[in-house]
Amino acid sequence: MSAEAALVKTSYVSSLRREWLLAVAFATTALFLLFGKGWLADLSNPLWFALMLVWLFAVIMGSAFAVVHQAESLAVRLGEPLGTLVLTLSVIGIEVMMISAVMLTGDGKPTLARDTMFGIVMIVLNGMVGLALLLGGLRHHEQEYNLQGANAFLSLIVPLTVLGLVLPNFTQASEGPTLSAFQSIFLAVMSIAIYVIFLIIQNWRHREYFLGPATSGAIERQSVAAEPVEAAHSETNSPTYHAVLLVLYLLPLVVLAEEIALPIDHGIHVLHAPVALGGFLVAALILSPESLSATRAALANDLQRSINILLGSVLASIGLTIPAVLTIGLVTGKTVILGLAPADSLLLVLTLAVSALTFTKNRTNVLMGAVHILLFLAYLMLIFER
Repeated sequence: MSAEAALVKTSYVSSLRREWLLAVAFATTALFLLFGKGWLADLSNPLWFALMLVWLFAVIMGSAFAVVHQAESLAVRLGEPLGTLVLTLSVIGIEVMMISAVMLTGDGKPTLARDTMFGIVMIVLNGMVGLALLLGGLRHHEQEYNLQGANAFLSLIVPLTVLGLVLPNFTQASEGPTLSAFQSIFLAVMSIAIYVIFLIIQNWRHREYFLGPATSGAIERQSVAAEPVEAAHSETNSPTYHAVLLVLYLLPLVVLAEEIALPIDHGIHVLHAPVALGGFLVAALILSPESLSATRAALANDLQRSINILLGSVLASIGLTIPAVLTIGLVTGKTVILGLAPADSLLLVLTLAVSALTFTKNRTNVLMGAVHILLFLAYLMLIFER
């Protein structure tokens, strides 16, 4: 074996040793597959309940952060906007797997998908966008981004969100805030089709829309912003290496998502908390790693990457999760409730309108971030008091 090959092998072995969390995730998955039914059958003991909840939450959170780490390492190799797309699709993959796992067990929780998607829209478009703009504005006063890219995101987010979460309240082909089989198939097919067209626009035909402004100042800021990312992933391996680890970290989440639903439901029942709180917690759990990446990019004055991550996650969530849950509902015969309550519908429309106003100019400041934070706090208020 040559010295170069030996060095590469040593590097891979060293990298694999740092992935100890993968062994923890698979061990936890195996234990809950074998003993989870008995462990979670009775959660009346507060200490046992806390142990189960903290254990599952920690492993799921760690795996989610690991998925994002591998996706960011791929982003370093692939460049923008493809790198951000990999990150976004990885996080949305976690979302789809968690929602699907819960829907396919027990009573199926017909409102979980709706509450989770609404939570993602509120957390991202209000909480995360607001935090990114607020912190970025405090540090850099004003920040620039490519207006065409943001408008491209919003031009799809607005109609898909309204069609998926508001329209079911007004259709008459089925009872309640649901869609008929034909309407479900139509919405699922159209959502996937328009998202595929968007991916073609983003990565090939109009790739420049999703890159930073082509000015000398922007180029300088992007080089500075790239430093922490490169430093965090300076020891990247081949794209295949990171892609395989990304998939391996995703696999345990399918099982663990189903398991953590029981402690969450128990806690909501014991505390007499609103049912919508479950969707918020799932959304917050899914988005926590991505929020860190977006905030870090905004603080590094790379607002373009932050916007690509945030608006991309909302678009992927609506464009891919709705078809997934509607397909599960059609195949299994389970009811899928998508229509929001009147107060939530109003808050959603207000959020979309404010987002459209925020991204009408290619410069942002602290005030815009503060407004989005206000809407996020209103969303939290409505969870507990209507």
